[in-house]
Amino acid sequence: METTVEIKQLTKQFGTFTAVDNISFQVQRGEVLGFLGPNGAGKSTTMKMITGFLTPTAGTVLVAGDDILKKPLAVKRRIGYLPEGAPAYPDMTPLDFLDFIADIRGFKGVEKRQRIDETIARVNLEGVLQQPIETLSKGFKRRVGLAQAILHDPEVLILDEPTDGLDPNQKHEVRSLIKTMAQEKVIILSTHILEEVDAVCSRAVIIARGKILADGVPEALEAKSRYHNAVTLTLQKNQLSTQSVRESLLSIASIETLEPLVETDALLSYQLFPKTNQSIITAVSQKAHEQQWIVEEIHAERGRLNDVFRQITTATH
Repeated sequence: METTVEIKQLTKQFGTFTAVDNISFQVQRGEVLGFLGPNGAGKSTTMKMITGFLTPTAGTVLVAGDDILKKPLAVKRRIGYLPEGAPAYPDMTPLDFLDFIADIRGFKGVEKRQRIDETIARVNLEGVLQQPIETLSKGFKRRVGLAQAILHDPEVLILDEPTDGLDPNQKHEVRSLIKTMAQEKVIILSTHILEEVDAVCSRAVIIARGKILADGVPEALEAKSRYHNAVTLTLQKNQLSTQSVRESLLSIASIETLEPLVETDALLSYQLFPKTNQSIITAVSQKAHEQQWIVEEIHAERGRLNDVFRQITTATH
């Protein structure tokens, strides 16, 4: 059957504390699901239950129809897991470690060598293969962790903070790799770096206090932001009256509010917010043309995911 990860009423309690509270969702092959939440939201705990590392208090996980509680080995064969912190044997070299992982996964001979070589190339580990892992930078340790997760070409990838500790170039490489693999896999990645969602995710789930608070494509979540369809307008000041410019802009029927960003002798810049998220950029452009303003910049926003994230995760519950 088509590979699908189905989380069904998953709950995890530690004593009286509920870390994950009755959550359910599905992820299909070809999707990259960004699992977002503040620290302590329940992201890592959920991932540990998906991979079978933790046993749920209630609920279960199905991978391609197999129940993690009833067929743990069948499920784990399909999964590659990059845990938080990417633990590895510190006295091993990356080459030794990948050789060890290949043995555990049951690869032998030519296939084993080929899988190790391909994985090393995919995550660019060539330069550190013979160094003890404990001497590597955090970024290279993360790459070693990613290498062991993808070595067996799993159908499902569970990545906990995959770009944690990487420099901007390394982040770009890892994100490109994730996008390349996405077409043929189910990928779930947790992150608190919201730019990661724009970079690689086709869908996002926001979790806080163990509960799912939002689930949708990034564009739909961004549309919940107060900045959705907001327009930034920057004008040359010249002989313009600041008050008259404000009044002209607020005379546009579709504008709800105006927030000044810059008001100097050289420039006037405003953030303009629409009524009920309607598009206002055409009306603002027409107003600027009518008034013969000299426009330095004008652009509309899709919305800001960090704005939505903060709004959702800090709401009183």
